[in-house]
Amino acid sequence: MERRDVRARIHLDVVTPQKIEFSKEVDMVVAPGYDGYLGILPSHIPMMTRLRIGTLKIYDGEEEINMAVSEGYMEVTGENIIILAEAAELPEEIDVERALAAKRRAEERLAALAAWDVKALKAQASLQRALNRLKVAGKAKNKFAERE
Repeated sequence: MERRDVRARIHLDVVTPQKIEFSKEVDMVVAPGYDGYLGILPSHIPMMTRLRIGTLKIYDGEEEINMAVSEGYMEVTGENIIILAEAAELPEEIDVERALAAKRRAEERLAALAAWDVKALKAQASLQRALNRLKVAGKAKNKFAERE
């Protein structure tokens, strides 16, 4: 009798208000939970959690895919993961110049405001999004440079 290598997989959907950003069977997902990163494997216990700005790591075979995600929610139902996020971008979709400009604007706004001001909180969130996008884009560029 022939043995087959059957790996358990889990279906991941990353959805934003604009579109479905990612939809595929994967081996594992590491998501930026509100209180820390969460690793999700196939057959994970059902759960729902809030996500913060961070890097979503998607493992598919030998490939690691990084995605910049903004705040949102993640639902895990055994063989499915659904991530609903304000924004989600693969490295090749990130406009680095635009992210750098957003970073500069946020830093300027933060310097001019009191820490408790609502505008300062919005500027801090904007800065976190820009830094995360640049981090994900930078990882991709380093990975592509290693291949050449």
